Amino acid sequence: MAFDAQCDLAAVVYGADDDPDRLLIDFADDLSRSGRRVVGVAQVGRSCRSDNPVLGLVVLPTGGVVHLVDDVRNRAAGCRLNTGRLTAVAKQLGSLIAAGSDLVIINRFGRSEADGRGLTQLITGALDADIPVLVAVPEYRFATWIKFSDGMNVRLACRREALDRWWRSLATSSPHRLQNGARTLCETR
Repeated sequence: MAFDAQCDLAAVVYGADDDPDRLLIDFADDLSRSGRRVVGVAQVGRSCRSDNPVLGLVVLPTGGVVHLVDDVRNRAAGCRLNTGRLTAVAKQLGSLIAAGSDLVIINRFGRSEADGRGLTQLITGALDADIPVLVAVPEYRFATWIKFSDGMNVRLACRREALDRWWRSLATSSPHRLQNGARTLCETR
């Protein structure tokens, strides 16, 4: 996919002390309450090595939780992503996106996405469908993200006011999209 400078692709860049998951969930909830259709995923849990070994995804807009790892008993050895579950989530999200969305949220640009797998097809599919995309990107993967996006994205701080400002800028650059619910990403291609 060739990215366009006029496209609405935003990266919420976060560090070790940030909580992008809560930020994305709260943002999605507020947009949904205002009548917007938000499709995507937000992460539950930080790591399978943590005190709370749950590692999964909250699927938006349904709120269902999908666990991404099978067995976390041997957390010291790390955990293995259940790629079958991730593939099933990607398929479900693809159907939800095809049904129409005002925004797509992807919980992480992680190792799988950096390698061209994971949920990357949802990012490009949403952009091809002229739907804005918001992706949480860890600071240490930002250079890889820039390479993936050809540098054509907005970098946002992991703060609510940054997301709100970005969302309002979509209305400013394309008032008809956010006022009447039309799903366009770029004014022209």
